Amino acid sequence: MEDTNLLDEKQKALLEMKKTLSSGGSEAGVKRQHARGKMTARERIEKLLDEKSFVETGLFVKHRATNFGMDSKNAPGDGVVTGYGTIDGRLVYVSAQDFTVIGGSLGEMHADKIARTQEAALKVGAPMIAINDSGGARIQEGVDSLAGYGRIFYNNTKASGVIPQISVIMGPCAGGAVYSPALTDFVFMVDETSEMFITGPQVILAVTGEEVSAQTLGGAMTHNSVSGVAHFRASDEDECLAQIKQLLSFLPQNNLEKPARTECFRDPNEMVKALNTIIPEDPRTPYDMKELIYALADDEALFEVQPYFAQNIVTGFIRLNGESVGVIANQPRVMAGCLDINASDKASRFIRMCDAFNVPLLTLVDVPGFLPGTQQEYGGIIRHGAKMLYAYSEASVPKVTVITRKAYGGAYIGMCSKHLGGDIVLGWPTAEIAVMGAEGAANIIFSREIRNADNPEEKRKEKIDEYSETMMNPFVAAERGYLDDVILPEETRQRLISSFDSLRGKRMPKIAKKHGNIPL
Repeated sequence: MEDTNLLDEKQKALLEMKKTLSSGGSEAGVKRQHARGKMTARERIEKLLDEKSFVETGLFVKHRATNFGMDSKNAPGDGVVTGYGTIDGRLVYVSAQDFTVIGGSLGEMHADKIARTQEAALKVGAPMIAINDSGGARIQEGVDSLAGYGRIFYNNTKASGVIPQISVIMGPCAGGAVYSPALTDFVFMVDETSEMFITGPQVILAVTGEEVSAQTLGGAMTHNSVSGVAHFRASDEDECLAQIKQLLSFLPQNNLEKPARTECFRDPNEMVKALNTIIPEDPRTPYDMKELIYALADDEALFEVQPYFAQNIVTGFIRLNGESVGVIANQPRVMAGCLDINASDKASRFIRMCDAFNVPLLTLVDVPGFLPGTQQEYGGIIRHGAKMLYAYSEASVPKVTVITRKAYGGAYIGMCSKHLGGDIVLGWPTAEIAVMGAEGAANIIFSREIRNADNPEEKRKEKIDEYSETMMNPFVAAERGYLDDVILPEETRQRLISSFDSLRGKRMPKIAKKHGNIPL
């Protein structure tokens, strides 16, 4: 009887201890968190994961710091919640910094909990989601905090290309803390509450005299539209967590799996008549490439990645006959679809991510070339453009390309042409594959004839028309095997589905090497 009573007492003590530790920081701290429009760490996890699926690890972990009053500082869970659970029935690992506990600052044991969660995710091959909301390194713990960051960065790098890594910025993220998100595959941010920067406004003011607000410096819109550090922006935390779930539906658990196929309710043999009229008669008139993508997708939807950054190129996920497909497409509505430094970086990273996680690639081409100008040349467009060449050439997943209109010069090659390993390359009748546009080509080739003509302007027009008829069509490339077929626009969806189905068993022999040297 005494043993039973003793057991009951220990069980009660355990439950009471877990309840205390799970409560996080003070009530006042929780209220401040809510007042800022932010959830607590556990509320975020509960909202993100399937109901009652979360299993917490490291609840009893305590810091070991004794300096600067830390010996008397109570810090439940050491300011971070870690564990695993499911999203739509699929296993994920998660860490969520708790700003209500010592400002979510990262010390030795805090970092240890995150690193152990990363290592567990890598061991079993499951996505790792890190929710960041922290005051940064715990200064009271000195170099131990820095060592903790280093361990996290190392694990980020080991896991890169093996499991999907997602960073969610839901509060401040400054100094060394920003490098872990930068090492992951996707970064999510929330309007008004998310902040990312190496040096904050106060440091910048002291060093440079420049005044800037935290949001202008490192807010969600800044990193989604200007720097390109972030991939997704949400108006609030609920929307952000919903975006994460949607993203995961397009990805596999790890690099040894393929994304799960979903049921498709659209006829795979459907002829999409609307595509026949999407290209304007005037080749200089823009159109919205996203409308073309919507017409191709199963549910007429595109889950766009980095929609606010480098808008002259579109990247994102669609489903074709239930299969997850990564899309890279020039956008004629922005900068005529030219490739520039930012577009090259955006596309290259997306291509490599898709290749790492076995997501087939669809490339839609309407590109007049690389953007000219001293700013681009001085900024290294040669090096940045080469990243696209490298990424496409290296990618071993099925690669299907459709040329809708312009495909000029080096940009034609760089947009997954046959020459870079495009498995199936199709062209519309409106495709123009050439070194440059007809006007520029005629001015160079026929310059003497035009100059010596009785009516130079009339001769120039004649030669432009001659070059257009001779070279500005898809059939020259098709004759040489650079296009597998010239198709009607309405056939595109059916042909894409057929093409990806035929490539399902694609195998690529690998040359023995440590790794390549991408032009970073």
